[in-house]
Amino acid sequence: QVQLVESGGGLVQPGGSLRLSCAASGIVFSNYAMNWYRQAPGKERELVAGITNRDNTIYADSVKGRFATSRDNAKDTVYLQMNSLIPEDTAVYYCNARLLSASHWGQGTQVTVSS
Repeated sequence: QVQLVESGGGLVQPGGSLRLSCAASGIVFSNYAMNWYRQAPGKERELVAGITNRDNTIYADSVKGRFATSRDNAKDTVYLQMNSLIPEDTAVYYCNARLLSASHWGQGTQVTVSS
C-alpha cells in the first residue's frame, strides 16, 4: 500500500520559513519524480515544485528564489524548504509521487501565513 505522509505545516508570520517533509512508503522511492502542489480556498490545485529521480528541479514562477525542494532517497523523503513566506502562500500543500502512469497523493498539510 502506497503512503505519502506530509508534515511540517503550520502557522507562520509573513517573512518566515517552514520546511515541509513527505515520507513515502510502498514505492521504490528513488524511481519516482516527487512534486509539491498546493490548493488555496476557492482556487485550483497548482504545481509548486518538483524534483525528478535525477534531482532536476522545477518551480512555479511565484515561488522561484524562495522555495527549494530536495530529496533523500536513503530516507524515502522529499522536502520543501519555504522561505520569505507571504500570505499568498497560504494553502494546503500536497505531496505527489509520479512514475509513468502512476500517481500517488498525500493527505496534505495546511500552511497559513498570517500576522
